[in-house]
Amino acid sequence: MAEDAFLTAVQQITSNALSLAEVLNVATSLTAAGQSQQAEQLYKIWIGQNPDSPQLFIALFNCACLQSQGGDLAGATETLKRVIALNPDFQPAYINIGGLVEQAGAPDNGVELWRAGLARLGPVTSESVGYKLALLKQITRVRGDQHRMDEAEAALRECLSVNPQQRDVVEQFVAMRLGQCKWPVVDPLPEVDAKTQVGRMHPLSMAAYTDDPLLQLATAARYVAEAVDDQPIPRDFDRRHAPIDLAGRRLKVGYVSSDLREHAVGYLMSELFELHDRSRVEVFAYYCGIPSSDSVNTRIKAAVEHWVDIREMSDDAAARRIAADGIDILVDVNGHTRFSRTAVFARRPAPVQVNWLGYPGTMGSPYHQYIVADGFIAPQEYELYYSEKVLRLPCYQSNDRKRLVAPRPSRADAGLPDDAFVYCCFNGSQKITRFTCDRWLDILKQTEGSVLWLLASSEDVHERLWTYAEQQGVPRERVIFAPKLQNAHHLARYPLADLFLDTAPYGAHTTASDALWMGAPVLTLAGRSFASRVCGSLVSAAGLPELVTLTPEAFVARAVALRQDPGAIADFKARLEAGRDSCDLFNMEKLTACLEDLYRDMAQEHERDRAPQPDLANLEAYFQAGLAQDHEAVEMLAVSDYHGLYKRSLAQRHLARPMRPDGRLWTAADVVSTDARPEDAEARARPGISARA
Repeated sequence: MAEDAFLTAVQQITSNALSLAEVLNVATSLTAAGQSQQAEQLYKIWIGQNPDSPQLFIALFNCACLQSQGGDLAGATETLKRVIALNPDFQPAYINIGGLVEQAGAPDNGVELWRAGLARLGPVTSESVGYKLALLKQITRVRGDQHRMDEAEAALRECLSVNPQQRDVVEQFVAMRLGQCKWPVVDPLPEVDAKTQVGRMHPLSMAAYTDDPLLQLATAARYVAEAVDDQPIPRDFDRRHAPIDLAGRRLKVGYVSSDLREHAVGYLMSELFELHDRSRVEVFAYYCGIPSSDSVNTRIKAAVEHWVDIREMSDDAAARRIAADGIDILVDVNGHTRFSRTAVFARRPAPVQVNWLGYPGTMGSPYHQYIVADGFIAPQEYELYYSEKVLRLPCYQSNDRKRLVAPRPSRADAGLPDDAFVYCCFNGSQKITRFTCDRWLDILKQTEGSVLWLLASSEDVHERLWTYAEQQGVPRERVIFAPKLQNAHHLARYPLADLFLDTAPYGAHTTASDALWMGAPVLTLAGRSFASRVCGSLVSAAGLPELVTLTPEAFVARAVALRQDPGAIADFKARLEAGRDSCDLFNMEKLTACLEDLYRDMAQEHERDRAPQPDLANLEAYFQAGLAQDHEAVEMLAVSDYHGLYKRSLAQRHLARPMRPDGRLWTAADVVSTDARPEDAEARARPGISARA
């Protein structure tokens, strides 16, 4: 059918009987039928027959799009150059050619092409505004990837000046300031005030911004509702009520992840896939990340029974494939992180859907029924911070005991003084809050002959942290940056440190298990939120629970005391070395078996019609209560009356807009107390006096 349409169209073009509009229709049909090469050829024939047409640039542009999709990047670039020569004001050509030049290895040239497109913009129209925003976002992305953050931030500011309602741009603006250690992180703009910026923060940024798990939950729920739940969702592959009949078969477990490659998650999960008991579970991996064939990716592909690449699939197509595979337990290993496929989970392609490992917090969605944690990360009294039902492993984090480690360098090789006490932290710069930095500098001021060894970021970040240290009375020479290295060499340098100092509220996760594996003790400060408690879980599971502190003051005091106690440091290192093969943190056989047991428990709950329903009640009120706090003036981790702070705010909101009780802080008793007449409340407060009914 498509072949006939193509031949007919060619005949009509050569006899000048087919307009460009008609060519567009035929080409669109051919592309939809999987005949992109014929569609491209059709455009080329029309272009050859109509060299003087005023619509030639349109045909060339469409042809370039097909060339690009087909992998002919050089041909597409040359075609787009012809488009710009014919119509220098056609902005889509600048947007596309800049991307192609960037892919060809010349990002600076791509940026210059986008700037040329900006310079050509004429009168302000909705179309030109859209083009301007697209060009600015491209510049932001490339400059961000190049760590030229000032240019990237400037482009974002210009984006927001044009249209302050762009949630994704506000998200990126705040995330960029987090990564640059710009304090305060929230910088009010004429178009976007501070409260709006916090309210539009991405859930992952919120985890680094404040230890406020109720606000994190409400932010996640709002994000899901705005970014995913407003999409129309077909029901033809909805399997939420599908039975899980395991008679004569194994449990089918599917993992959805963009990070099954040389990425922290890929390193953590490699051995898990190799250890899964194939007599109990049939393992599917649904990959949605960047194209990869690195050693980690290759290893995982070899370990799973079914590898399905869903990168190019639509959400519907990916959900349909998962449903067709008959998955029983679908595990979201992305959560609210880059390249996530949350919308696939919204389509309910599996009867049981789980949040684990890739994202340190609750999803706040109506379709993730479980979150896998452990007893330290999510003790029973903290379950109110999660929309999912909490299930627990002995230790939450999987690990790889087969990781490669290069020969250990000397301190001189690493640029460290031989005679110093070395505090280190190899967490990303986005985790360094002002409160964390103040604690570190306080420790340095109290410990003569010590240095702080941090993972390198951009030169701007280095200079910003050095300047801040000097303002606090710490010479910049005492803050040393470690260049980023290939993982085996990065691991090899951990033992050069005496003590790893964690960040808060988003602590060390993979970096902590790396340090502990290499025998470097880790001191952490545990808060209330998931991200703030992972490190405490890992340190405890490695056998050093005494290195978990619960207040900022205790963290500083412990770090200072250990500087004066080399025997304690030596003991910690010896205990890590001795317990590495037996501790829960690195006991992958135990973790894998326990995880499979949890999957079985989930399946049984589903079959008994007892699967949990996510609790999302009153979260908008919690969201507004959290926004009312100044998180950069007061560290929420240090607030002792955290629940009381929320309950007082919820009571005020209840008086304005009554709320039903929920399963968190707002109880039936709170409703009665808040609704009571003042004289009744006074009467209840007097001993021996009953209030009126």
